[in-house]
Order: sequence, then structure tokens, then C-alpha cells
Amino acid sequence: MNLSPGGVDELPPSQPLWQRIIKRPGTRLGWCSVGLAAAYVILMIINSTIFMRLPEGISWRVTVLPFYGIFMMLVGLAAGIVGLIAAIRQHERSWLVWLVILLGLFAFVFVLGEFLVPH
Repeated sequence: MNLSPGGVDELPPSQPLWQRIIKRPGTRLGWCSVGLAAAYVILMIINSTIFMRLPEGISWRVTVLPFYGIFMMLVGLAAGIVGLIAAIRQHERSWLVWLVILLGLFAFVFVLGEFLVPH
């Protein structure tokens, strides 16, 4: 057995990897990333069902939608970053956290595409 810097013996994980993957997040950062991802999905649903169906003649649409879109993408990026930190630093292996990392990657690619291919 290896001794950790604190002098306490580290025991190997008691569960196989597949059992650790199919369970719910076990860390606070894991749950925070899942909550941010849920907020991101809700914001995307609101955007596509309400804001994108508004007529273009509404005056506040031009003012509100850019800020809403930026906020929505920041929430998606934050969810992915927090999920990645939970997976790397706290060894979170839940399938929900891996799904959050994929959503964060989607938001990152979307933002990157906006900068690389301007309209």
C-alpha cells in the first residue's frame, strides 16, 4: 500500500469502474455541474420555443437576445468546466458528469464557431 502525504494508507477503490460510472454524482462539484447543465438546457428550451419565435418587429428583442444568448453560453461553459474539474480533481466518474462535460464541449464549439465564422 502507498502512504499518502498525510501518512494515511490509501486503499484501492472498492467498486469496479463501471459501478462508479452508473451511479449519481458523489461530490459537491459534480452536483453543481449537473445543476448548471440543467439550467443550460432550460435556457436553451426557452430560447428556442419563446424568443426565436417572436416577430422581428418587437423593439426589445434586439436588445435582450444578445445578452440572453451570452448568458446562456456562459452557463453552458461553466457547467462543462465545473464538470471537468470534478472529474479531474475529485475523481468524479458519474455518467451525469460525463454528460455535462459533453454539453460544455457543445457550448464551447458553438462559441468557437461564432468567433471563427462571423456572420
